[in-house]
Amino acid sequence: MKKFLFVFALVLNIGCTQKKANPLIEVYNNEINSVLDIYTKIEVLADSLLLPEGPVWSKKSNELLFVDNLQNKVLSWSEIDGVQDYILEAGNTGYAPNLGSGLLGPNGLALDDNDNLFICQVGDRRIAKTVISSSNRQEFTTVVDSYQEKRLNSPNDVIISKSGDIYFTDPAFAFFDPQKFEFVDSELRELNFNGVFKLAKDNQQLVALDDGPGVPNGLGLSPDEKFLYVNKMGAPFSNSDSEILKINVNTNQSETLFNGNDLVAKYSDGTDFDGMDVHSSGHIFTSGPGGLLVISPDGELMARINTGQITNCTFNDDESYLYVTGFLNNPKLFRIKMN
Repeated sequence: MKKFLFVFALVLNIGCTQKKANPLIEVYNNEINSVLDIYTKIEVLADSLLLPEGPVWSKKSNELLFVDNLQNKVLSWSEIDGVQDYILEAGNTGYAPNLGSGLLGPNGLALDDNDNLFICQVGDRRIAKTVISSSNRQEFTTVVDSYQEKRLNSPNDVIISKSGDIYFTDPAFAFFDPQKFEFVDSELRELNFNGVFKLAKDNQQLVALDDGPGVPNGLGLSPDEKFLYVNKMGAPFSNSDSEILKINVNTNQSETLFNGNDLVAKYSDGTDFDGMDVHSSGHIFTSGPGGLLVISPDGELMARINTGQITNCTFNDDESYLYVTGFLNNPKLFRIKMN
């Protein structure tokens, strides 16, 4: 009898102490468990925000840089200091003509190895850079502001390859009315397409990798940097599919890696593809229909995290955490632990 009670107590104790997976994390292929901690909590690091976007990790200062588009700021977050103002008037400085209202603050951010912070300045309709170790981070240098002598629409996301090539998307969100939730016609707009561009480091030549239909948004590079992934938004932003595009950067051939139309119909909550980051395993962590999606390099949906509507995400230097920014109806900064 004593032996039976001991075994029963042992089983009961194991059952009570066993970890339970986070119900907000849906796993469709268990192989992703080696990358994603399915038991983790989704931490809220900040909530006094309006429209957070463009997170990037600074290895040098061990902090997260991100923007608040509606406050026209770049912000920082660290374990020690929490959220701090980093650059004021960071996306709409009067450099270029715009509608004067709307989503005109900064958006995507990228860092290079020389302390340069690259900023997609929506209102200024350019990519500019500033030296973060400088005493005046408010001093911007234009990186690119036109294509074939026509002013860009409003660069949205940017990434820098190991070789120094710059990739960016250029949808027309400088001409988007957030009240009516639609794009508006304006004689200020000079390009008649929403482009995906590459600015080559060696000759500074700007090439349109994609000028087809749809609204390109977030982007990322595969670990071997042979492929560029581009999020394309569907309705109401465009009449095209919600999808992830895969572009061979050497041949410029493109294909659909993942079509999200079924997920858009399933969740029907306004969530769509926006920003992304690519894990060293090759898996794509992206905002998408239903929250945060994890897509394999082969285009398989591996997992979904019900974060609510989000805009973007990025990993810290050792990929121990994924940092996530929320949308207008979910304006928080989150953190998710990885394996």
